Amino acid sequence: MDIHPKFEAQAINDHIVNWLGEYAANAKSKGFVVGISGGIDSALTSTLCAQTGLPTLCVEMPIHQAESHVTRAKEHIKWLSEKYSNVSGADVDLTSTFTHFKEQVPEGATQAITDHALANTRSRIRMITLYYFAGIHNAIVAGTGNKVEDFGVGFYTKYGDGGVDVSPIADLTKTEVRILARHLGVTNSILVAKPTDGLFGDDRSDEDQIGASYEELEWAMQQDAFGKQSTEFSGREKEVFDIYKRFNTNNQHKMLPIPICKIPLKLK
Repeated sequence: MDIHPKFEAQAINDHIVNWLGEYAANAKSKGFVVGISGGIDSALTSTLCAQTGLPTLCVEMPIHQAESHVTRAKEHIKWLSEKYSNVSGADVDLTSTFTHFKEQVPEGATQAITDHALANTRSRIRMITLYYFAGIHNAIVAGTGNKVEDFGVGFYTKYGDGGVDVSPIADLTKTEVRILARHLGVTNSILVAKPTDGLFGDDRSDEDQIGASYEELEWAMQQDAFGKQSTEFSGREKEVFDIYKRFNTNNQHKMLPIPICKIPLKLK
């Protein structure tokens, strides 16, 4: 299942940085705002934004966050701000905001349903916060989703971390994100950390939730693009392919444009 295509790290880095700079110029934006989670995707995205030379605000937004996530986020913001003079950081503890919301709403039919709804709520509160900063700084919110998350399994929150202005790394797989992040010198604690959405207040990983690693999902995404069917695989490969197809099918509502009910002209 190992897939490592040829990858020109510096050329791809330069391409993304130029694309970001041109987009900001055309949008007449003064810079970028990036939510920093302590994970590799946000670390890479913020580093790419920083290279444009435009003001880049890195916002940490803990909500009952695992200490390891907070530590890595702070480490990255410190490293990036020391490397680039146009980078600044902001720490907005949203724990009390989330707690107050939680106290005001009813619970779901089961604890699992409630926990999942609250996890997505955390992400949406963070989205609101990022857009507040974008508003006061005339900046663009840069998304941190990679290709497998955004277009493979849809592993993100609709109108949460999926609510962004630009997606600079959404055409990079997780493997490619790691290669580029390592090329740019992102701190090792982030490079080796297990990917996690950090929405449950513990250290559960994305693999724990999905049932497959990103490397496995990249393979499944490639096989699906080749038109392969589940019946063509066996063992772990079949299991991974089926996991991928289930997430991909169930999360199409995130990946497709919002459905619009078109009114026949004869009714208008």
